[in-house]
Amino acid sequence: MNDTTGQAPSCCGGHAASAPIQADGRTNLMGPTDDDMASCPVMEGRPVVKSAAEAAGLVRDYEGTRYWLCCAGCGPLFDADPQKYTAA
Repeated sequence: MNDTTGQAPSCCGGHAASAPIQADGRTNLMGPTDDDMASCPVMEGRPVVKSAAEAAGLVRDYEGTRYWLCCAGCGPLFDADPQKYTAA
């Protein structure tokens, strides 16, 4: 645990994955469903739990599409050049 949050570091921001929180406030220990998963556009291929990203404010809307980010470090990168990360 190397950062100020007490969480293990990751590739882009020092966050650790957490179990998603359900609408009723309980933690879903079974893991996210396929509908609740996305891939971070900045850290290509890095899985993102949509509900966790929403709760943490790690989302960006660009040209009518919502993008979920894996960590706070990806936000400024996406904001600086969204076309780079949204090009198909």
